[in-house]
Amino acid sequence: MDRLLGNIKITVNEKTYIKDPESSDLGKRIVEYSILMIDEIGFENFTFKKLGNQIGSNESSIYRYFESKQKLLMYLSSWYWGWLEYKLVFATNGISDVKEKLTKAIEIVTMTTVKDSVFSHINEILLNNIVINEFSKSYLTKEVDAKNKEGYFSVYKRLVRRLGEMIIDIDETYPYPLSMASTILEGSLHQHFLKEHFASLTDCHKDKQPTKYFVDLVFTRLNSNSHV
Repeated sequence: MDRLLGNIKITVNEKTYIKDPESSDLGKRIVEYSILMIDEIGFENFTFKKLGNQIGSNESSIYRYFESKQKLLMYLSSWYWGWLEYKLVFATNGISDVKEKLTKAIEIVTMTTVKDSVFSHINEILLNNIVINEFSKSYLTKEVDAKNKEGYFSVYKRLVRRLGEMIIDIDETYPYPLSMASTILEGSLHQHFLKEHFASLTDCHKDKQPTKYFVDLVFTRLNSNSHV
């Protein structure tokens, strides 16, 4: 099993990078240390020059992999959503009960992230922090429609559709499966952000994780007999 998992590769849109960072040790170090630095100093303060100094490489070497730090953020975000999709598919495969399957899926996409030893050069806990704090900066731009057409957000959209299909499996008459699915994903990021920075604005704390909230929210609605 460990050997099988070791061969897993998270697929990311090729347009996010110039050279696949997974193809070399330098590329993997760029990804590894960019995660560490963005988590520590924030995306606004992060530069390729600072990253180059950290990894002992020329700034120009980083530009051979990524056109800009915006593309790097898109790469990291896409990798995270692809990793989350892999976790969801792996965890729900073989579950025949549709309610149990959706509950497990909600748990996977909303739970507090733990380190995944399969990908040794990527700290998923810190990457999750980056997605919580910085993901919106990858699409709240004037170029969002063009980037969307080019497939930059395809992994994220695919994950939403997977959740939407699980919702339909439970209640095919529910008219808003994609809206509910995207609310779970975006809402989870928001609740984790509130939990860390605006604790007085959420009921989600140490003993009440966002997972419990979203399971309650989803199944209370899906178990309702009437849909407006």
